[in-house]
Amino acid sequence: MNAVVIHNLPSAFPTEQEARLAGESGRLLAACIGHGEALCLRVTEGGLEIEVPIPALHLLVDILNQMAQGNTVSIVPTHAELTTQQAADFMNVSRPFLVGLLEGGELPFRKVGTHRRVLFKDLVEYRNRSQIQRKLALDTLTHEAQELGMGY
Repeated sequence: MNAVVIHNLPSAFPTEQEARLAGESGRLLAACIGHGEALCLRVTEGGLEIEVPIPALHLLVDILNQMAQGNTVSIVPTHAELTTQQAADFMNVSRPFLVGLLEGGELPFRKVGTHRRVLFKDLVEYRNRSQIQRKLALDTLTHEAQELGMGY
């Protein structure tokens, strides 16, 4: 995927009616998605037929599901540069913790004057690596607990 949803909706949060419509639309659209490369959608107003790539439809279903839950939605291109605060918010960590990762060489960054900038794609790659490392550590702990007969 080349983008993550981050573009604010016209209103701060979807209304109840918008959320309900988004939920219904998301479920119907998800049921229509097949295994091909694209799906042809018919727009009743204007009588158009639009061919949409399946990955774009998956993204649209994700957007609709978020709206159905009352969340706002945004889009960030993978090549976007984020401030340390934006990066920390995305990673759900404190800014000082993120700066420590940057200064410790865990994440690449560049400086613009005195300010650090982090590529969004690097954050996603780091998060994915971290999740894999955590899973491996948990698997190791589980295996050791089983060998020791700790009831796991």
